[in-house]
Amino acid sequence: MKLNKNDITAQIRQLSPGYRAVLIYGRDEGLVRERAQKIARQVVADLRDAFLVANIDPDRLKAAPYLLADEAAAISMIGGRRIIRVDGAGDMVTGAAKAFLDNPVGDGLVIITAGGLRTTSSLVKLFAAARNAAVLPCYEDDQASLQNLVFEVMADHNLKVDPAAVGYLLDNLGGDRMISRGELEKLALYMGREHTVTVADARACIGDSGSLTLDMIATATTGGDLKLLDDTLFKAFNRGDSAIPILRNVARRLQKLHLVRGSIDRGISAETAVRTVVYSPYSPEKKSLMGQLGRWSTAKLANALEVVMEAEADCKTTGLPAQAICARACLRIANAARTGQ
Repeated sequence: MKLNKNDITAQIRQLSPGYRAVLIYGRDEGLVRERAQKIARQVVADLRDAFLVANIDPDRLKAAPYLLADEAAAISMIGGRRIIRVDGAGDMVTGAAKAFLDNPVGDGLVIITAGGLRTTSSLVKLFAAARNAAVLPCYEDDQASLQNLVFEVMADHNLKVDPAAVGYLLDNLGGDRMISRGELEKLALYMGREHTVTVADARACIGDSGSLTLDMIATATTGGDLKLLDDTLFKAFNRGDSAIPILRNVARRLQKLHLVRGSIDRGISAETAVRTVVYSPYSPEKKSLMGQLGRWSTAKLANALEVVMEAEADCKTTGLPAQAICARACLRIANAARTGQ
């Protein structure tokens, strides 16, 4: 069954007993892992328990589809309901999943995780249509969900957060849920006996995070700042960052600019348009976006997004050095921002 946003939140807290299988997928791998773990822990407290947790490789399941039903029907030697995990799946497991959902034996809960599947995927369609299964798409954190995460983690540690600190965290945490949660847990530990997180605390703990570098690359790219782009790309590649996250972060920046530019073209004020993509009034990103809008038209932004998508595809398919492809794409976009072409 396809779930809306509120249903997803409710099912992560307490999965309906009518669901025998859950598909969790999306480009935010950290959020996929986090949601899979939360749902699994509703059934099994210790996910390292080999008696209660079975892991099936997707390729093995494709070759032997009956394994899913066999594991779901198996009875643990120590008692208790079991979890069956299939991680890194794709359409190759659709046949096995369909056979299980058509005749769900035993009481085991099947949890299948996957990457960025399309809505046209046979696996997504199967789970969306099934009454005894749920599909949970995971999208990279936008600022609203990231802000909720900040307050959630801080509240877990009985901490309050100054508005300026919230704005700083939104700008310097990335789109991967697990990485963001880890950074916030580190910040909570850093606070010691203090009760309120200030912007100074946030800077001291997260100021040199990888996300900061990625955001600087994106800002330099869309702002036409060639020196900053060269410096930040060198730092990212020297640290071991891969090309794909860099390109996707640049794409997110371009998408924000495209949305704001389109709103302005429809007669909405720049201030109002920017507030649709930057929620915090304290965020430095607001000023940054406002300053770059004059460099871009919607047509130019659409062309720049095509450059990013082509570069990502080339990184995955051509066998050429991904870092060189990424750097060339960023340079093309930065030059477009500078020259107005």
